[in-house]
Amino acid sequence: MFARFFIDRPVFAIVIALAITIAGILAVRSLPIEQYPSVAPPSLTISAAYPGADAETLEQNVTAVIEPELNGVEGFLYMSSTSSSNGSVSITVTFESGTNIDVAQMEVQNRLSRVEARLPEEVRRQGIQVNQASSGFLMIVALTSPGGTLSALDLGNYANTRIIDQLRRVPGVGDVRLFGSEYAMRIWLDPERLASFNMSPAEALAAVQEQNSQSAGGQIGGQPSLPNQQLNATIITQRRLTTPEEFGQIILRANPDGSAVRLADVAQVELGAQSYESTSRLNRNPMGGMAIQLATGANALETAEAVKQRMAELEKDFPEDMTWRVPYDTSPFIQISVESVLHTLIEAVVLVFLVMYLFLQNLRATIIPTIVVPVALLGACVGLAALGYSINVLSLFAMVLAIGILVDDAIVVIENVERIMTEEGLSPREATYKAMGQIVGAIIGITLVLVAVFIPMAFFPGTVGGIYRQFSITLALSIAFSALLALTLTPALCALMLKPTHGHGEQKQGLLGRFFGGFNRWFGRTTDRYQSRIGSLVRRPLRWMAVYALLTAVVAWLFTSLPSSFLPEEDQGFLITVIQAPPGATQQRTLAVVEQAEDYYLSQPQVDGVIGILGFSFFGSGQNAAMMFIDLKDWDERPGTENHASTVAGKAMGALAQIKEAMIFALSPPAIPELGTASGFSFRLQDRTGQGHAALIAAQNQLLGLAAQSPVLSGVRPEGLQDSPQVRVLVDRIQARALGVNIGDINNTLAIAFGSGYANDFNREGRVLRVLLQAEAAQRMTPTDILD
Repeated sequence: MFARFFIDRPVFAIVIALAITIAGILAVRSLPIEQYPSVAPPSLTISAAYPGADAETLEQNVTAVIEPELNGVEGFLYMSSTSSSNGSVSITVTFESGTNIDVAQMEVQNRLSRVEARLPEEVRRQGIQVNQASSGFLMIVALTSPGGTLSALDLGNYANTRIIDQLRRVPGVGDVRLFGSEYAMRIWLDPERLASFNMSPAEALAAVQEQNSQSAGGQIGGQPSLPNQQLNATIITQRRLTTPEEFGQIILRANPDGSAVRLADVAQVELGAQSYESTSRLNRNPMGGMAIQLATGANALETAEAVKQRMAELEKDFPEDMTWRVPYDTSPFIQISVESVLHTLIEAVVLVFLVMYLFLQNLRATIIPTIVVPVALLGACVGLAALGYSINVLSLFAMVLAIGILVDDAIVVIENVERIMTEEGLSPREATYKAMGQIVGAIIGITLVLVAVFIPMAFFPGTVGGIYRQFSITLALSIAFSALLALTLTPALCALMLKPTHGHGEQKQGLLGRFFGGFNRWFGRTTDRYQSRIGSLVRRPLRWMAVYALLTAVVAWLFTSLPSSFLPEEDQGFLITVIQAPPGATQQRTLAVVEQAEDYYLSQPQVDGVIGILGFSFFGSGQNAAMMFIDLKDWDERPGTENHASTVAGKAMGALAQIKEAMIFALSPPAIPELGTASGFSFRLQDRTGQGHAALIAAQNQLLGLAAQSPVLSGVRPEGLQDSPQVRVLVDRIQARALGVNIGDINNTLAIAFGSGYANDFNREGRVLRVLLQAEAAQRMTPTDILD
């Protein structure tokens, strides 16, 4: 008999349990820790930039070129794209669950290489990025200057050149996004001065590209050489320029009389920002922000701690008046969620031990199932590690639920052994032999039934399957290991540890004996009354079947009437606020709204800090867009429902609605960040009949109006920015030809002056930075400046 083998060889059974325990401890140390399992299908984000281009130009020349090439990628599910008026394109490609995202990324990059030649030259020079998408941030690291001696540009450049690459190498970090800008050589052209010299911005761009170049010069005395050659040296040509003064000396035109027109004559050259589209603030002060995104399958808690440790190491080399802090961090909520379930797990083990001791009234008999519980749970962790799962709230909840089930098999064995010892007077070993011969089939049957109950949840499709798969697998693994131990370790321990007994409670002396004796007498009376009442119920079956039917109807009514949701909204310790100024609003107007929102939040007792990011939000980028991350104080410092995150968000919505200069939405983050950036759901309206953009916007507005009237919906809003104003330039092509002006030159002049022209690069502090040409601000503020 299988169990007899281990009863005769208890050391072997103990070794098996120790092996499971050690493997489980190693698995626990390696398993990633997260709040919820990964449920969203994997996705990639393709980003491209076309400075100065409008959304329609981007859609026709970039987005429409890339999208058809992505069809047919293995595992492709769907894609969505956004073309923004600030010259940026973002295409999100979503794949089926289970797709190897690294392989998909390589295939997408290969397909992009096939269409890269069809993209505009400026887009190719800026580069196309393919990143594994993440809808949220693990944390935001902020560089600040307490004394105010460093500007936002200084902080952003230091973050980009000295820190971001270091953080990207931290295990678990998927990517780091800079909220700020690195340095660039900014050449601000004066169109009037250029015109006075009869020159165009395109000529200035060409001159910079020509004279800020570097090429290989070859060698003197290179092989093959003459027999008597005594010198070998490398020829160095002019290197790239590095300072604004050197760029100012670039010659645009050399006159026959020896005079020359230099770049400094028609432009101001300075070390400025590569991009002025986005700025970030921390509690009203400038900051250099770095948003950390978690890699797929990484341990959130370990990654957050590793990032903080790396920043502490890098801090030693910070310049004066620079410091760092983490004003936004989602890991504490994950840690608290996991710790709360762990506390429940420990409490459940203690309660199960006390209940078993109360009824078994034998410390030795109680210890045996208590030993089995942690071993079975550690065995489940081995299975989780083998399947590539994680430790999360759901898998831990499954372990809490499993504790009461895990002791069943051990209790069945112990109770049967004690019964046989009491009734037949056999020794523990002989009683264990006989008991196991009676219940092995029952243990196997119970295990198969329980596994059959929970395993079907592992096959649920979609997001629901992703949520409950680890839950069901954890339960099934725990139950299976419990059955294994009930057939190996439990009978071996029964034979070793149990002693012959003659009843419960009476054999104990003192206070404990009196307590158990009283409990047994009370339990006996309760059992007799229960049996008597059951007998009366059996004699009137129709009456009690009617009561049962009534209870079933009440349960069904409650099930259909109670509100339903995917997951409950939780207080995660922070809020998100989205600000959308009117279309065409400048960053200065948006900043005024952000300052008012900052003043409100910082005046609230529940708020610990406020991050403001201008030019960026999860719903679109542009000068009229902004986003705020509101860090709330620790949960212990704001008890009560009036200080709950959802309550704070509701009050903020009412207060910020008084600001008429922009639409402001205070949002609680979703329970699962992978499924979006805010609670609720998103709806997509498509133009499948080709009626055009105007008809699509009209249908959208009509749909939003009807949705806002629905009693079951709240906070209905458009996702994304509204159409920005455009200035159309109509060129008289016949007149241009008559004047000998090339249409391409006109387009290049507008692109350089009102967008920016990327010339080439220069080197500074070991980094390769960009050289950008653009008209100075005063010359590109009004439509009249276009005609000039």
